[in-house]
Amino acid sequence: MPPSNDEDPYAHAAKGLLKLKSDQGVSKKKKNKEGKKKKLVEVTKIEEEEKPKTTEIKRTKAEIAFQRMQEKMQNERIKQKASMTHKQRVEEFNRHLDSLTEHFDIPKVSWTK
Repeated sequence: MPPSNDEDPYAHAAKGLLKLKSDQGVSKKKKNKEGKKKKLVEVTKIEEEEKPKTTEIKRTKAEIAFQRMQEKMQNERIKQKASMTHKQRVEEFNRHLDSLTEHFDIPKVSWTK
């Protein structure tokens, strides 16, 4: 049975938001979403115009020579790996394991089981 208004201690309490005395005349302005969108479009246009200028990369002679050597060494590594079959690589790995001391001992790799 719900208490009646006479018995309810909270019946006289004010319901609703609290209001401050100094806050009566202040109201918030509405945000201008269209203005923000226009600014974003302008900023993106400016950024797009600047990008092609910064993509030019000029390399020095030393950098070009270094790049050529890197490509040459990579091609040699690829040729060396392609020249050996899997069986030959396994046999070479096992020979390497045989030359190590027992401290580094791991089981031999078998290419057939």
